[in-house]
Amino acid sequence: MRILYIDIDTLRPDHLGCYGYQRQTSPNIDKLAAEGVTFTNYYCTDAPCLPSRAALMTGRFGIHNGVVNHGGTTAELKWDGPSRGFRDLLYTDGLFGMLKNAGLYTALISPFPGRHSAYWYTAGLNELHDTGNGGLERADEIIPTALKWLDDNAKNDDWYLMVHLWDPHTPYRTPESYGNPFKDVPAPEWLTQEMLDKFRSEPHPHGFREISMFDNKTKKQWPNHPGEVSNLEEYKRLVSLYDCGVHYADYYTGLILNNLKTQGVLEDTMIIISSDHGENLGELGLCSEHATADYNTCRIPMVIKLPGTKKKIKDDGLYYNIDLLPTLAEVLNQPVSNRWDGKSYLSVLKNGKSCGREYVVVSQNAHVCQRGVRFGDWMYIRTWHDGYHLFPNEMLFNIKTDPHETKDMAKEHTNICATGARYLQEWRDEMMKSNTDNIDPMETVLEEGGPLHARGYLLRYCKYLEETGRGKYITELKKRHPQEFVTSVVSQSSEQKHK
Repeated sequence: MRILYIDIDTLRPDHLGCYGYQRQTSPNIDKLAAEGVTFTNYYCTDAPCLPSRAALMTGRFGIHNGVVNHGGTTAELKWDGPSRGFRDLLYTDGLFGMLKNAGLYTALISPFPGRHSAYWYTAGLNELHDTGNGGLERADEIIPTALKWLDDNAKNDDWYLMVHLWDPHTPYRTPESYGNPFKDVPAPEWLTQEMLDKFRSEPHPHGFREISMFDNKTKKQWPNHPGEVSNLEEYKRLVSLYDCGVHYADYYTGLILNNLKTQGVLEDTMIIISSDHGENLGELGLCSEHATADYNTCRIPMVIKLPGTKKKIKDDGLYYNIDLLPTLAEVLNQPVSNRWDGKSYLSVLKNGKSCGREYVVVSQNAHVCQRGVRFGDWMYIRTWHDGYHLFPNEMLFNIKTDPHETKDMAKEHTNICATGARYLQEWRDEMMKSNTDNIDPMETVLEEGGPLHARGYLLRYCKYLEETGRGKYITELKKRHPQEFVTSVVSQSSEQKHK
């Protein structure tokens, strides 16, 4: 069997035509979706990049595999420990390991293992092509390697190729020569100037006033990437920059699919298009970042074409990225590991029979410490570390009527919050039963000083808030994060001594 997985980093499903987007960003992906299955409620278990791909690779939640942060102890996979044999369990239970043991030749075209020092990500690979720029590559710098690989291998039997494209990921880098197909096309109209002004008046790292995280500085090498957004016209440009990245990745996806067609193997190849996480484009006050455990960060696209199965199916059930591993195992007639947290959805691919869940739980521990629950029409979010955003402990959004999460309804619907909190506790209790070390890695993140991207920066950010007329929030930030403020003072004092 031939399997091609195109991993388009930071891809929001609602910015694709096959998910109802009005801008024509994705003609090639849309065409593929018409030939297969589109999952409309598909979620990464753990955001952002490193935790999401650790979950995908292991078929396990971050609370089980240990990877929930971008640094510290919880940026490493948990060891097998005393039970480890001659080879570790990734050899049989990891994604590439399972595929290799099923007789497929496995290849990866991506800089991801080096970008995050996640060398376990290569376990089970026959062939790795590191495209060399740590995720700052454009599609035109990656696709030639993919096309050559396909020229050499596409007609062979039994291979799995994963190609990683980064174009929707910040910093926006679509070349000027490509133009802007959306210059004269309206942007989504959910955001008002009043909302924008409110967000600009609040502390929001990676927000409208500090897109680069803690200030509004820009970099010469990324002339397209803005430092802040102050009005709706600038917001339209920001969305267009993101959409250009999507369109650019889609164009080069089309080149890959055309290569398979030219070689006569497109119809016999299983095609998967997905992402590691979505992106907030103004939601919750964040711009061009994936820093929360909310609907728009954790919902991802999943489009699959499996030869000989149903076409043009849309499944609205609730699924996780960890479900892919047991699904592929079933497709390839491989044993399903009892260590996997995911479950197969092959029935959807074969006959359109939905097998989604009552609810899904998503986590974020690299920018904030949050867990969210998607159930019914609702997205419930619980915050343990606010990442300097001053989020309330609980947030609740009606995703059906308010997908951009503009109105927090937690105070109005305490009963629904109680349901979300119960689901969270129920999920954690179940996870901890099978957690051999009895450690919740989110607690480790908090003990080690908080999320990597909100650790030791509070003093610097408070200075910027003062400079931009938002100093009134500093007292509350210090109250919430007293130890981090001390750490920031020590860190910046040390930096001064070494200058």
